[in-house]
Parts: sequence; C-alpha cells; structure tokens
Amino acid sequence: MTTLSFTLVYSPQHIPTELFAIRDICDAPVLYTAIIEGVDVIITGDKDFDDVEIEKPAIMTVVEFENEYMKN
Repeated sequence: MTTLSFTLVYSPQHIPTELFAIRDICDAPVLYTAIIEGVDVIITGDKDFDDVEIEKPAIMTVVEFENEYMKN
C-alpha cells in the first residue's frame, strides 16, 4: 500500500488572474493556491487545465500520475 502526504491550504479571497491563463476562470483559485503554496502536482481530469503553461505544479491526469509516481 502506498500513502501520500498532504497538507490542507486555503485559497486567498483575491486571485490575480494575470499570472496565468486558464480557460475556466472558476478554476483560477485552485491553480493560484497551488502555485503560492508550492504544490508539486495537481491531479485532475478537468480539461480546462490542459492548456495551462506553468513550470510548477505539474498538472497530470490520474493515469499520468500513476505512470510517473506509482511504478513498482
């Protein structure tokens, strides 16, 4: 069995959306919070994250995450 550590964080009320481009503005708080909190990976199936071009965090699907980090 594999366990993953996690930390709960809170999104700020004001999100400067000029830092990145994302198709659905409702997803901006998730992305911005991940950036400022130093998150390593966002695991999502949300297609609105597909075109986001940032260095960190990595944005992956569940399958991509499994292939990258859950190797035996």
